[in-house]
Amino acid sequence: MPSRFSDWFATRGWQAHPHQLDMLARADEPSLLLIAPTGGGKTLAGFLPTLVELADGGFEGLHTLYVSPLKALAADIRRNLLTPITEMDLPIRVEDRTGDTSSARKKRQRGDPPHILLTTPESLALLVSYEDSPRIFANLQRVVVDEIHALSESKRGDQLMLALSRLQALAPNLRRVGLSATVENPAALAAELARHPDPCPILHADPGPDPDISMLVTDEKPPWAGGGAKYAIPAVLEQVRRHKTTLIFHNTRAQAEIFFHNLWLANDDDLPIGIHHGSLSREQRQKVEAAMVAGALRAVVCTGTLDLGIDWGDVDLIIQIGAPKNVKRLIQRIGRANHRYNAPSKAILVPANRFEIVECVAALEAARERDLDGDPKGPGPRDVLCQHILIRACAGPFLADDLYQEVKSAGAYAALSRAAFDDCLAFCATGGYALRAYDRWQRLKQTDGAWHLRDPRAALRIRMNIGTIQDTDRVKVRWRGRGGAPLGEVEEGFAATLTPGDTFLIGGQVVRYDRMREMIVEVSRRTDKEPRIATFMGTKFATSTQLSQRILRMFQQESWPELPGHTAEWLALQREVSKLPEADRILVETFPDAGRHHVCAYGFAGRNAQQTLGLLLTQRMEVQGLHPLGFVATDYATLIWGLDPVTDPEPLFTPDSLRDDFETWLGGNAVMKRTFRNVATIAGLIERNLPQATRKSGRQATFSSDILYETLMKYEPDHLLLRITREEALRGLVDFGRIEEMLTRTAGRIDHVALERVTPLAAPMFLEMGRVPVAASGAQRLMEEEASRLMALAGLEA
Repeated sequence: MPSRFSDWFATRGWQAHPHQLDMLARADEPSLLLIAPTGGGKTLAGFLPTLVELADGGFEGLHTLYVSPLKALAADIRRNLLTPITEMDLPIRVEDRTGDTSSARKKRQRGDPPHILLTTPESLALLVSYEDSPRIFANLQRVVVDEIHALSESKRGDQLMLALSRLQALAPNLRRVGLSATVENPAALAAELARHPDPCPILHADPGPDPDISMLVTDEKPPWAGGGAKYAIPAVLEQVRRHKTTLIFHNTRAQAEIFFHNLWLANDDDLPIGIHHGSLSREQRQKVEAAMVAGALRAVVCTGTLDLGIDWGDVDLIIQIGAPKNVKRLIQRIGRANHRYNAPSKAILVPANRFEIVECVAALEAARERDLDGDPKGPGPRDVLCQHILIRACAGPFLADDLYQEVKSAGAYAALSRAAFDDCLAFCATGGYALRAYDRWQRLKQTDGAWHLRDPRAALRIRMNIGTIQDTDRVKVRWRGRGGAPLGEVEEGFAATLTPGDTFLIGGQVVRYDRMREMIVEVSRRTDKEPRIATFMGTKFATSTQLSQRILRMFQQESWPELPGHTAEWLALQREVSKLPEADRILVETFPDAGRHHVCAYGFAGRNAQQTLGLLLTQRMEVQGLHPLGFVATDYATLIWGLDPVTDPEPLFTPDSLRDDFETWLGGNAVMKRTFRNVATIAGLIERNLPQATRKSGRQATFSSDILYETLMKYEPDHLLLRITREEALRGLVDFGRIEEMLTRTAGRIDHVALERVTPLAAPMFLEMGRVPVAASGAQRLMEEEASRLMALAGLEA
């Protein structure tokens, strides 16, 4: 390390960590993955080679590109980087470029790039789409991808790696650096970061001390169902009082809003508490972030927007409300506390209901053992590739052979066949056989062997729709009046149900709905009514396969000293009355209740898969004449009710033709249409943003995507986007793979327990929200029986 830098470390009382010196020593590696604990200085380690190389001045243009999943993280890194740059008086200019950056600054950055540019995958994709991108990136030396594990888990990571393949073509000597604290499969992540087939070395820093994690045990027992954890608010407030700054994580935005509201009502000491999630306005989020930096808040109720490495050193406690569902996510969130090297992070888990106590204990054990979970990453999604082809066309003419080689250098696309690439190129050019007669989808043409935009004006529309994040359709919320300040966004479907005078929660405030104007919900202040709750869909996490397996192993213990007494007694009673589920068997309980026959199937396949299982089982029950009426699903079980008893459940679970049954159901289901809309939007078939026009409403987009879906199903059922849609639907919303894994794991072994009444483990299922009615022969039979009863009362014949 140059003396200038070692002197700066010394003035701060620091000593460079071994992994920071290793990163400096190996600065010339084509790619390098650093895995270091939160607070271990991994971001500074990633930037040290850049700061050293730029320290003497003389470099012109963009030297280092930093990419992070969050806009807030980019802003935080900029603040932290300016400290060494300012204190060492380094001739280095650092700027960020995200969706929050003004258009004037973005324009200036293209003409005069800073030495270090901090950005997100979407903003980078936009940058590489410009005709002057070869000039912008001509001198680029390094790309630093922070929190790379978080990007790898979604299509944003695939889009980023395709953008890196383009940057590598523009700057052949480009070096890639990946930074992460939580990685379950380092080798797979390194292969994704590297330019295929080049290797990517992995640096492991000292993992530091184990975190101090525990589960909150309260005098009041958790409820049997629900996700709000309202019962624990007095205990949570007491923890906030005892600590300097607390982050209170929730799994959904709606739960965060409800909890914050209830927390504020109980906050008799007027402790300064904020709320932060992705549906709040930029101004609201920045206000909370600034207050955190200033140390002005005692607690922040938050969601995944604060999962990642924002460096707020005063945070000394993490509280996770509700089971974390995923051990890796829990470790990531725990790392937000004591953001210092070799200082243990402190975290408390708060189960929202009785079953979540079991899940929290299993997650704690996994976290202590550093047993991270994660599913293998599949091949690169082709809808993202289609978007990348259009982005490449915006930047100027290209040869298909060259672009194909670029794409194959991105790890997830290494196995992409030329035929699959040509399919995507043909779709981008004409829209496909069934759509080629429409001018709007005739976007590319070939001249002298090179592909280019048919109409250069199309570049604007393509750029306006860049990105892979598919939020549920939302509308803006503002205070009423000219120039009303923004509050955030709510789901469009929720806004459609509002009438003037209705109240709801947003940003922790109770507001009154006044009117909808130009797709903007206008509200005024109101505090005298119990609010409705704005619906923020966000991401609903399913319990991971590994965590489910750990819970099933816990069930086989003779006793459970690690569980609170009331929960251990509950499981013991279940074992006495029926039995506890096992990993290699499916437990099916049948019992009557309230005049209906019930089937409860414990598959532990995650909420999405258990929901899909409910659809498939009721479909098979209908074929067998058992008249199902409805079902409800959780992460661990599916409860079905109907008019006739199930005496032999085995035929319901035979894997033969299960996929065919599923495909038949899926073909005419709204899930398929919703998946198609997401795929078609990413691939560029559907435009959500239009030049000089308001954004399409969700209803408009749904209407146009439904027409396209039905047209393609009728005239070109093998269309590329329909093929992608089928693959996505199986893997995503309905998680069919988890059902197949469950059936393979249990291999037809079913424990059928027939009982006279509901069991302890099934009882909470009756309290779950989200019941799905089955409108089939059972409902028809009920109507006929009711008609007969009424006619008999009236003395008439049915």
